[in-house]
Amino acid sequence: QVQLVESGGGLVQAGGSLRLSCAASGRTFSSWIMGWFRQAPGKEREFVAAISWRDGSTYYTDSVKGRFTISRDNAKNTVYLQMNSLKPEDTAVYYCAANKRGYTGSYYNLYDFWGQGTQVTVSS
Repeated sequence: QVQLVESGGGLVQAGGSLRLSCAASGRTFSSWIMGWFRQAPGKEREFVAAISWRDGSTYYTDSVKGRFTISRDNAKNTVYLQMNSLKPEDTAVYYCAANKRGYTGSYYNLYDFWGQGTQVTVSS
């Protein structure tokens, strides 16, 4: 059984920064892809970023490129999402996810495991 636990959400003013963490426990594999998604009220779940456990390759949606950075600490089994220059439109519940098939794309239904989510609110 794999568990993903997010932390680090909160309330921040526009232009500010937050760092989200996702701690993975249970049996994980270096071939897995870890991703961050977000879901705002009334909207579909949206891909934000992904990273390969194996080689650290990263993938981002266009709207966060240059502002967000995904990284991992293999020794701690933890993935991070550093979010800078936050905008009100970044407000959402952010979810950590993992997939076993090496999928690096944006379809959330191809991810196998999910965390409970952490709220990020950016005020204008």
